[in-house]
Amino acid sequence: MMERALIGAIAAALITALARRLQILDESGQWAALACGTVVAAAGWPWAMVLLAYFAAASAVTKMGAARKAECTQRSVPQISVRNAFQVAANGGLFALLAFRAGGVPESAVGIAAAGALAAASADTWATELGTLWGGRPRSILSWRPTGPGMSGGVTLVGTLGGVAGAVLVAAVVALVFGRPLTGKFVGAVIAGGFAGCVADSLIGATMQARRWCDHCKEWTERRVHPCSYRTVHAGGLRWVSNDVVNAAATVIGAAAAVAARRALG
Repeated sequence: MMERALIGAIAAALITALARRLQILDESGQWAALACGTVVAAAGWPWAMVLLAYFAAASAVTKMGAARKAECTQRSVPQISVRNAFQVAANGGLFALLAFRAGGVPESAVGIAAAGALAAASADTWATELGTLWGGRPRSILSWRPTGPGMSGGVTLVGTLGGVAGAVLVAAVVALVFGRPLTGKFVGAVIAGGFAGCVADSLIGATMQARRWCDHCKEWTERRVHPCSYRTVHAGGLRWVSNDVVNAAATVIGAAAAVAARRALG
């Protein structure tokens, strides 16, 4: 394990340095990703390959059409081009801890939970990025009224299908890299967990995440300062529930849902 951790740390250092150079991670995000990568490598090379596949795919869909997505969402959400430590931990922290505990037994309850947590993070990323790029005007998951592009709680058909694809990716990679046949029930449970986490992300975002109001433009937003240069005011949700908190909660729900789905499937 110590040898894997050392080699994993070196590999993670090289990969995260490249990610920072490509403006995928900032300095704090690089250190957080290095820590996650080292822990996951210590858990086993298959888990490290799963994390790498998730990170590469999530980075690709995030960069895809970045300028167009920024233009669409500039009035609704903060324009963040790189991931910081909080974002890395919110999406991958639980997976790293669970994978370390599961070790070489992905079909255990802890292993299924680990895969479900990462599937939820992947599903949410794919849903957000593809939905923003190609989904058109989103609608609130609660009221079904049109909402601002990128606003938490908004859903689109394209985004929903993208979420399923993101969950399928993680389930398929886990089944592939462990080198032994994992049952269709395992794969189905991980996909179900990922999708459940993605839906939970939208529900929590619509009900609990902090929302702000621009009195000048009469618009809901998640930005503290609107593009009109007016400072917005807190007008809904809980002040401390940020997008990172919602993402972390989604991975917890994804992990629990994957375990529950596996037990339900028998």
